[in-house]
Amino acid sequence: MKFLDQAKIYIRSGDGGGGAVSFRREKFIEFGGPDGGDGGRGGDVIAHCVDGLNTLIDYRYQQHFKAGTGMHGMGRNRAGGKGRSVVLKVPVGTQIFEEDNETLIADLTEVGQEVVIARGGNGGFGNLHFTTSTNRSPRRANPGQTGEERTIWLRLKLIADAGLVGLPNAGKSTFLAAVSAAKPKIADYPFTTLHPGLGVVRVDEREFVLADIPGLIEGAHEGLGLGDRFLGHVERCRVLLHLVDAGCEHAGQAYKIVRGELEAYGNGLDQKREIVALSKVDSVDPETLKTQIERLKRAMRSAGPTLQDGEKRPPPMLLSSATTAGVQDALRALARAMEAAREEEAALSPPPASWTP
Repeated sequence: MKFLDQAKIYIRSGDGGGGAVSFRREKFIEFGGPDGGDGGRGGDVIAHCVDGLNTLIDYRYQQHFKAGTGMHGMGRNRAGGKGRSVVLKVPVGTQIFEEDNETLIADLTEVGQEVVIARGGNGGFGNLHFTTSTNRSPRRANPGQTGEERTIWLRLKLIADAGLVGLPNAGKSTFLAAVSAAKPKIADYPFTTLHPGLGVVRVDEREFVLADIPGLIEGAHEGLGLGDRFLGHVERCRVLLHLVDAGCEHAGQAYKIVRGELEAYGNGLDQKREIVALSKVDSVDPETLKTQIERLKRAMRSAGPTLQDGEKRPPPMLLSSATTAGVQDALRALARAMEAAREEEAALSPPPASWTP
């Protein structure tokens, strides 16, 4: 199944059915009076969050969705039936935007959540509704209301606890394959990863979801390389694992490039808890490794000696996904950082309102 994280679709709710103009006609009943029923309500367009989906590929092949029209009212005071509603099944983490792709309509983050994004038109009143003491036989009925139509954007942001960031070929996919059952594509050329990937990681009887996104290069926020559109998939992460290739030309510069792209993207990514690690340490000699560590430390100091909450920034970690050296230490550091971030969120969230009988 192909990965698609953004789709533009057109939706239209159903029109309401028209009311009926009808009079009771039966033998021996001379003045039967009006008996026209009301029209049925038009169908709604509903977005429903379901389990088992991780892509919006279904909306690549069908972009138009229209709900059913309500049935017209009928004689004998029979109301029309409601029009058929259209349910858009979307994966967890889907955001719905207006046509401008900026105004948020809904953010579906839990299985079972649903939102009506286009309501069907009300059915029209039949002539029975207009009966008064002075007008005993009204000969008018209302038409049904017109349904809503709009163009919307669906944007998927994967739900993950931690995210991997770094330059291309920094070892992100190799790390994900080493710590989870995920099977990302791994090769010795840049931009091997073209789509975000998820893996479930288990460490010390704790489990969390790790997200791997395509590598960033300098100018990604301006569209260079694969751009920064995939950074949206780590917006919901509590902590970022920033991998820097020990065999690159300058570890400090590589770190600054990715940090610059995170700051240019915004949305709080540069304020998230970050664990920095030198990857592929088995591919360089001890002298080069020492030099790269010093370069990376200087770059991290320039980014700020402390974190947002006053906590000291931890020194860079050393790991090798090929030999698994330092991998467990990195996972434990991620778990600790996620727990600290979770406690911060709990402390900042308002306390539940007290209930009194």
